[in-house]
Amino acid sequence: MRVITGKARGVSLKTPDGMKTRPTADRVKEALFSIIQFDIPAAKVLDLFGGTGQLGIEALSRDAKSAVFVDNREDACRLIRENLKRTKLDSDARVICSDYENYLKNCRETFDIIFLDPPYAEVFLENSIKLITEIDILQTSGIIVTERPAEKELLLEIPGYSRSKDYRYGKTILAIYRKD
Repeated sequence: MRVITGKARGVSLKTPDGMKTRPTADRVKEALFSIIQFDIPAAKVLDLFGGTGQLGIEALSRDAKSAVFVDNREDACRLIRENLKRTKLDSDARVICSDYENYLKNCRETFDIIFLDPPYAEVFLENSIKLITEIDILQTSGIIVTERPAEKELLLEIPGYSRSKDYRYGKTILAIYRKD
C-alpha cells in the first residue's frame, strides 16, 4: 500500500497485522481519487473510519488543507500517526481515538470531504451518513465518499444531497453524496 501521487508520492504505508482493518485496494483508491480530484485542493477532510489513514493521507498528499482521522481502536490510531510521520504530512493532521458516533455527536467543525469506509459487516455506513446529515458538518457542495461491498445495498436518499451513480470495482462499490 502506497501513496499514489502528490507530495508523498510513492511512500509506502504501514498496514496492520491481522484482519481487523481492511485497507482500500490501490486500484479502488486510484479510481476514487480520479473521481474526486477537483474537490481535494484546499479541502478540510474527515477520514471517519481511519484504519491505516490511507484515504486522508492521499488527500493531504494531493493538497488538502487539513485532515482529521477518527478510529475507535488505539492500535489503528498509532498506525495512522506513524503513517502520517512516514509521509511527513503530520503537521496538517489530527488523529482522534473515538468511536464514530461519539465523535460525530461532539463535532464542532465542518468539512469539505468526508470519507466513510467502515467495517463492511456492520451498519456503520448508514448510521454515520444519517448522523453527518443530521448534525450538518458538511460544507455546501461538500462530498461524502462511501465505500461498501458489492452485495450491500445502499438505498439511502437524503434530502438536500445528490447521490452519484455507483462505481463498481470488483467486489467494491463507491458512491458519492454531494450536498446541494
